[in-house]
Amino acid sequence: MISKKTFRIAISAIFVAIILVQTFVPYIGYIRILPGLPSITTIPLTVALAGCLMGPGFGASIGLFWGLLSMFVAYTQPGDIVSMLLFRNILIALVPRTAAGFIAGMIGRAAKDDSKFQKTVVYTITGLCTSLTNTLLVVGITSLWYMRDPSVLLHSLGQTQNSAPLVAILISVLGINGIVEAIFTAVLTPAIVMPLKQVMKRKIS
Repeated sequence: MISKKTFRIAISAIFVAIILVQTFVPYIGYIRILPGLPSITTIPLTVALAGCLMGPGFGASIGLFWGLLSMFVAYTQPGDIVSMLLFRNILIALVPRTAAGFIAGMIGRAAKDDSKFQKTVVYTITGLCTSLTNTLLVVGITSLWYMRDPSVLLHSLGQTQNSAPLVAILISVLGINGIVEAIFTAVLTPAIVMPLKQVMKRKIS
């Protein structure tokens, strides 16, 4: 058996390493479908796992780390101009990712029943909400930030002739990514968290 402090340090190192790999190894954390638009990301799954396994504080810290990496990549090697415009902004880069990790930990706490069905439902909802929190906050903060002068962003999105509100345009353009990410995270979160929880109990009990 190992102490909780040692175990927490080890888990932190593992999650940091996973997100680094997902960020910098092509087609693991970011999967590009449409040229010029942000990639579909699998990292919300990692953030959901962190929150479910270790609580809201840990989930938020892992989400914050993801946000910092998003901003670093946007400044150093952006894959598309939309991501560059969005994630060079500290609010857009950090707030949605951090909030997603916190939400994951808070909802994941509800999985205390011994029922496998109850845990599956809770962790599925956790994965769904983690991904949607990130997507909706990115859309919401971006809409507010570019509300006065959305021309550069609309040009990058190829929507210069679209007279709809910016938030509606962002949802329509980024909605497919958000839906795919949400389904992916919702399906895999319970499948991964539940066996890992059993392993953790044996390691630190």
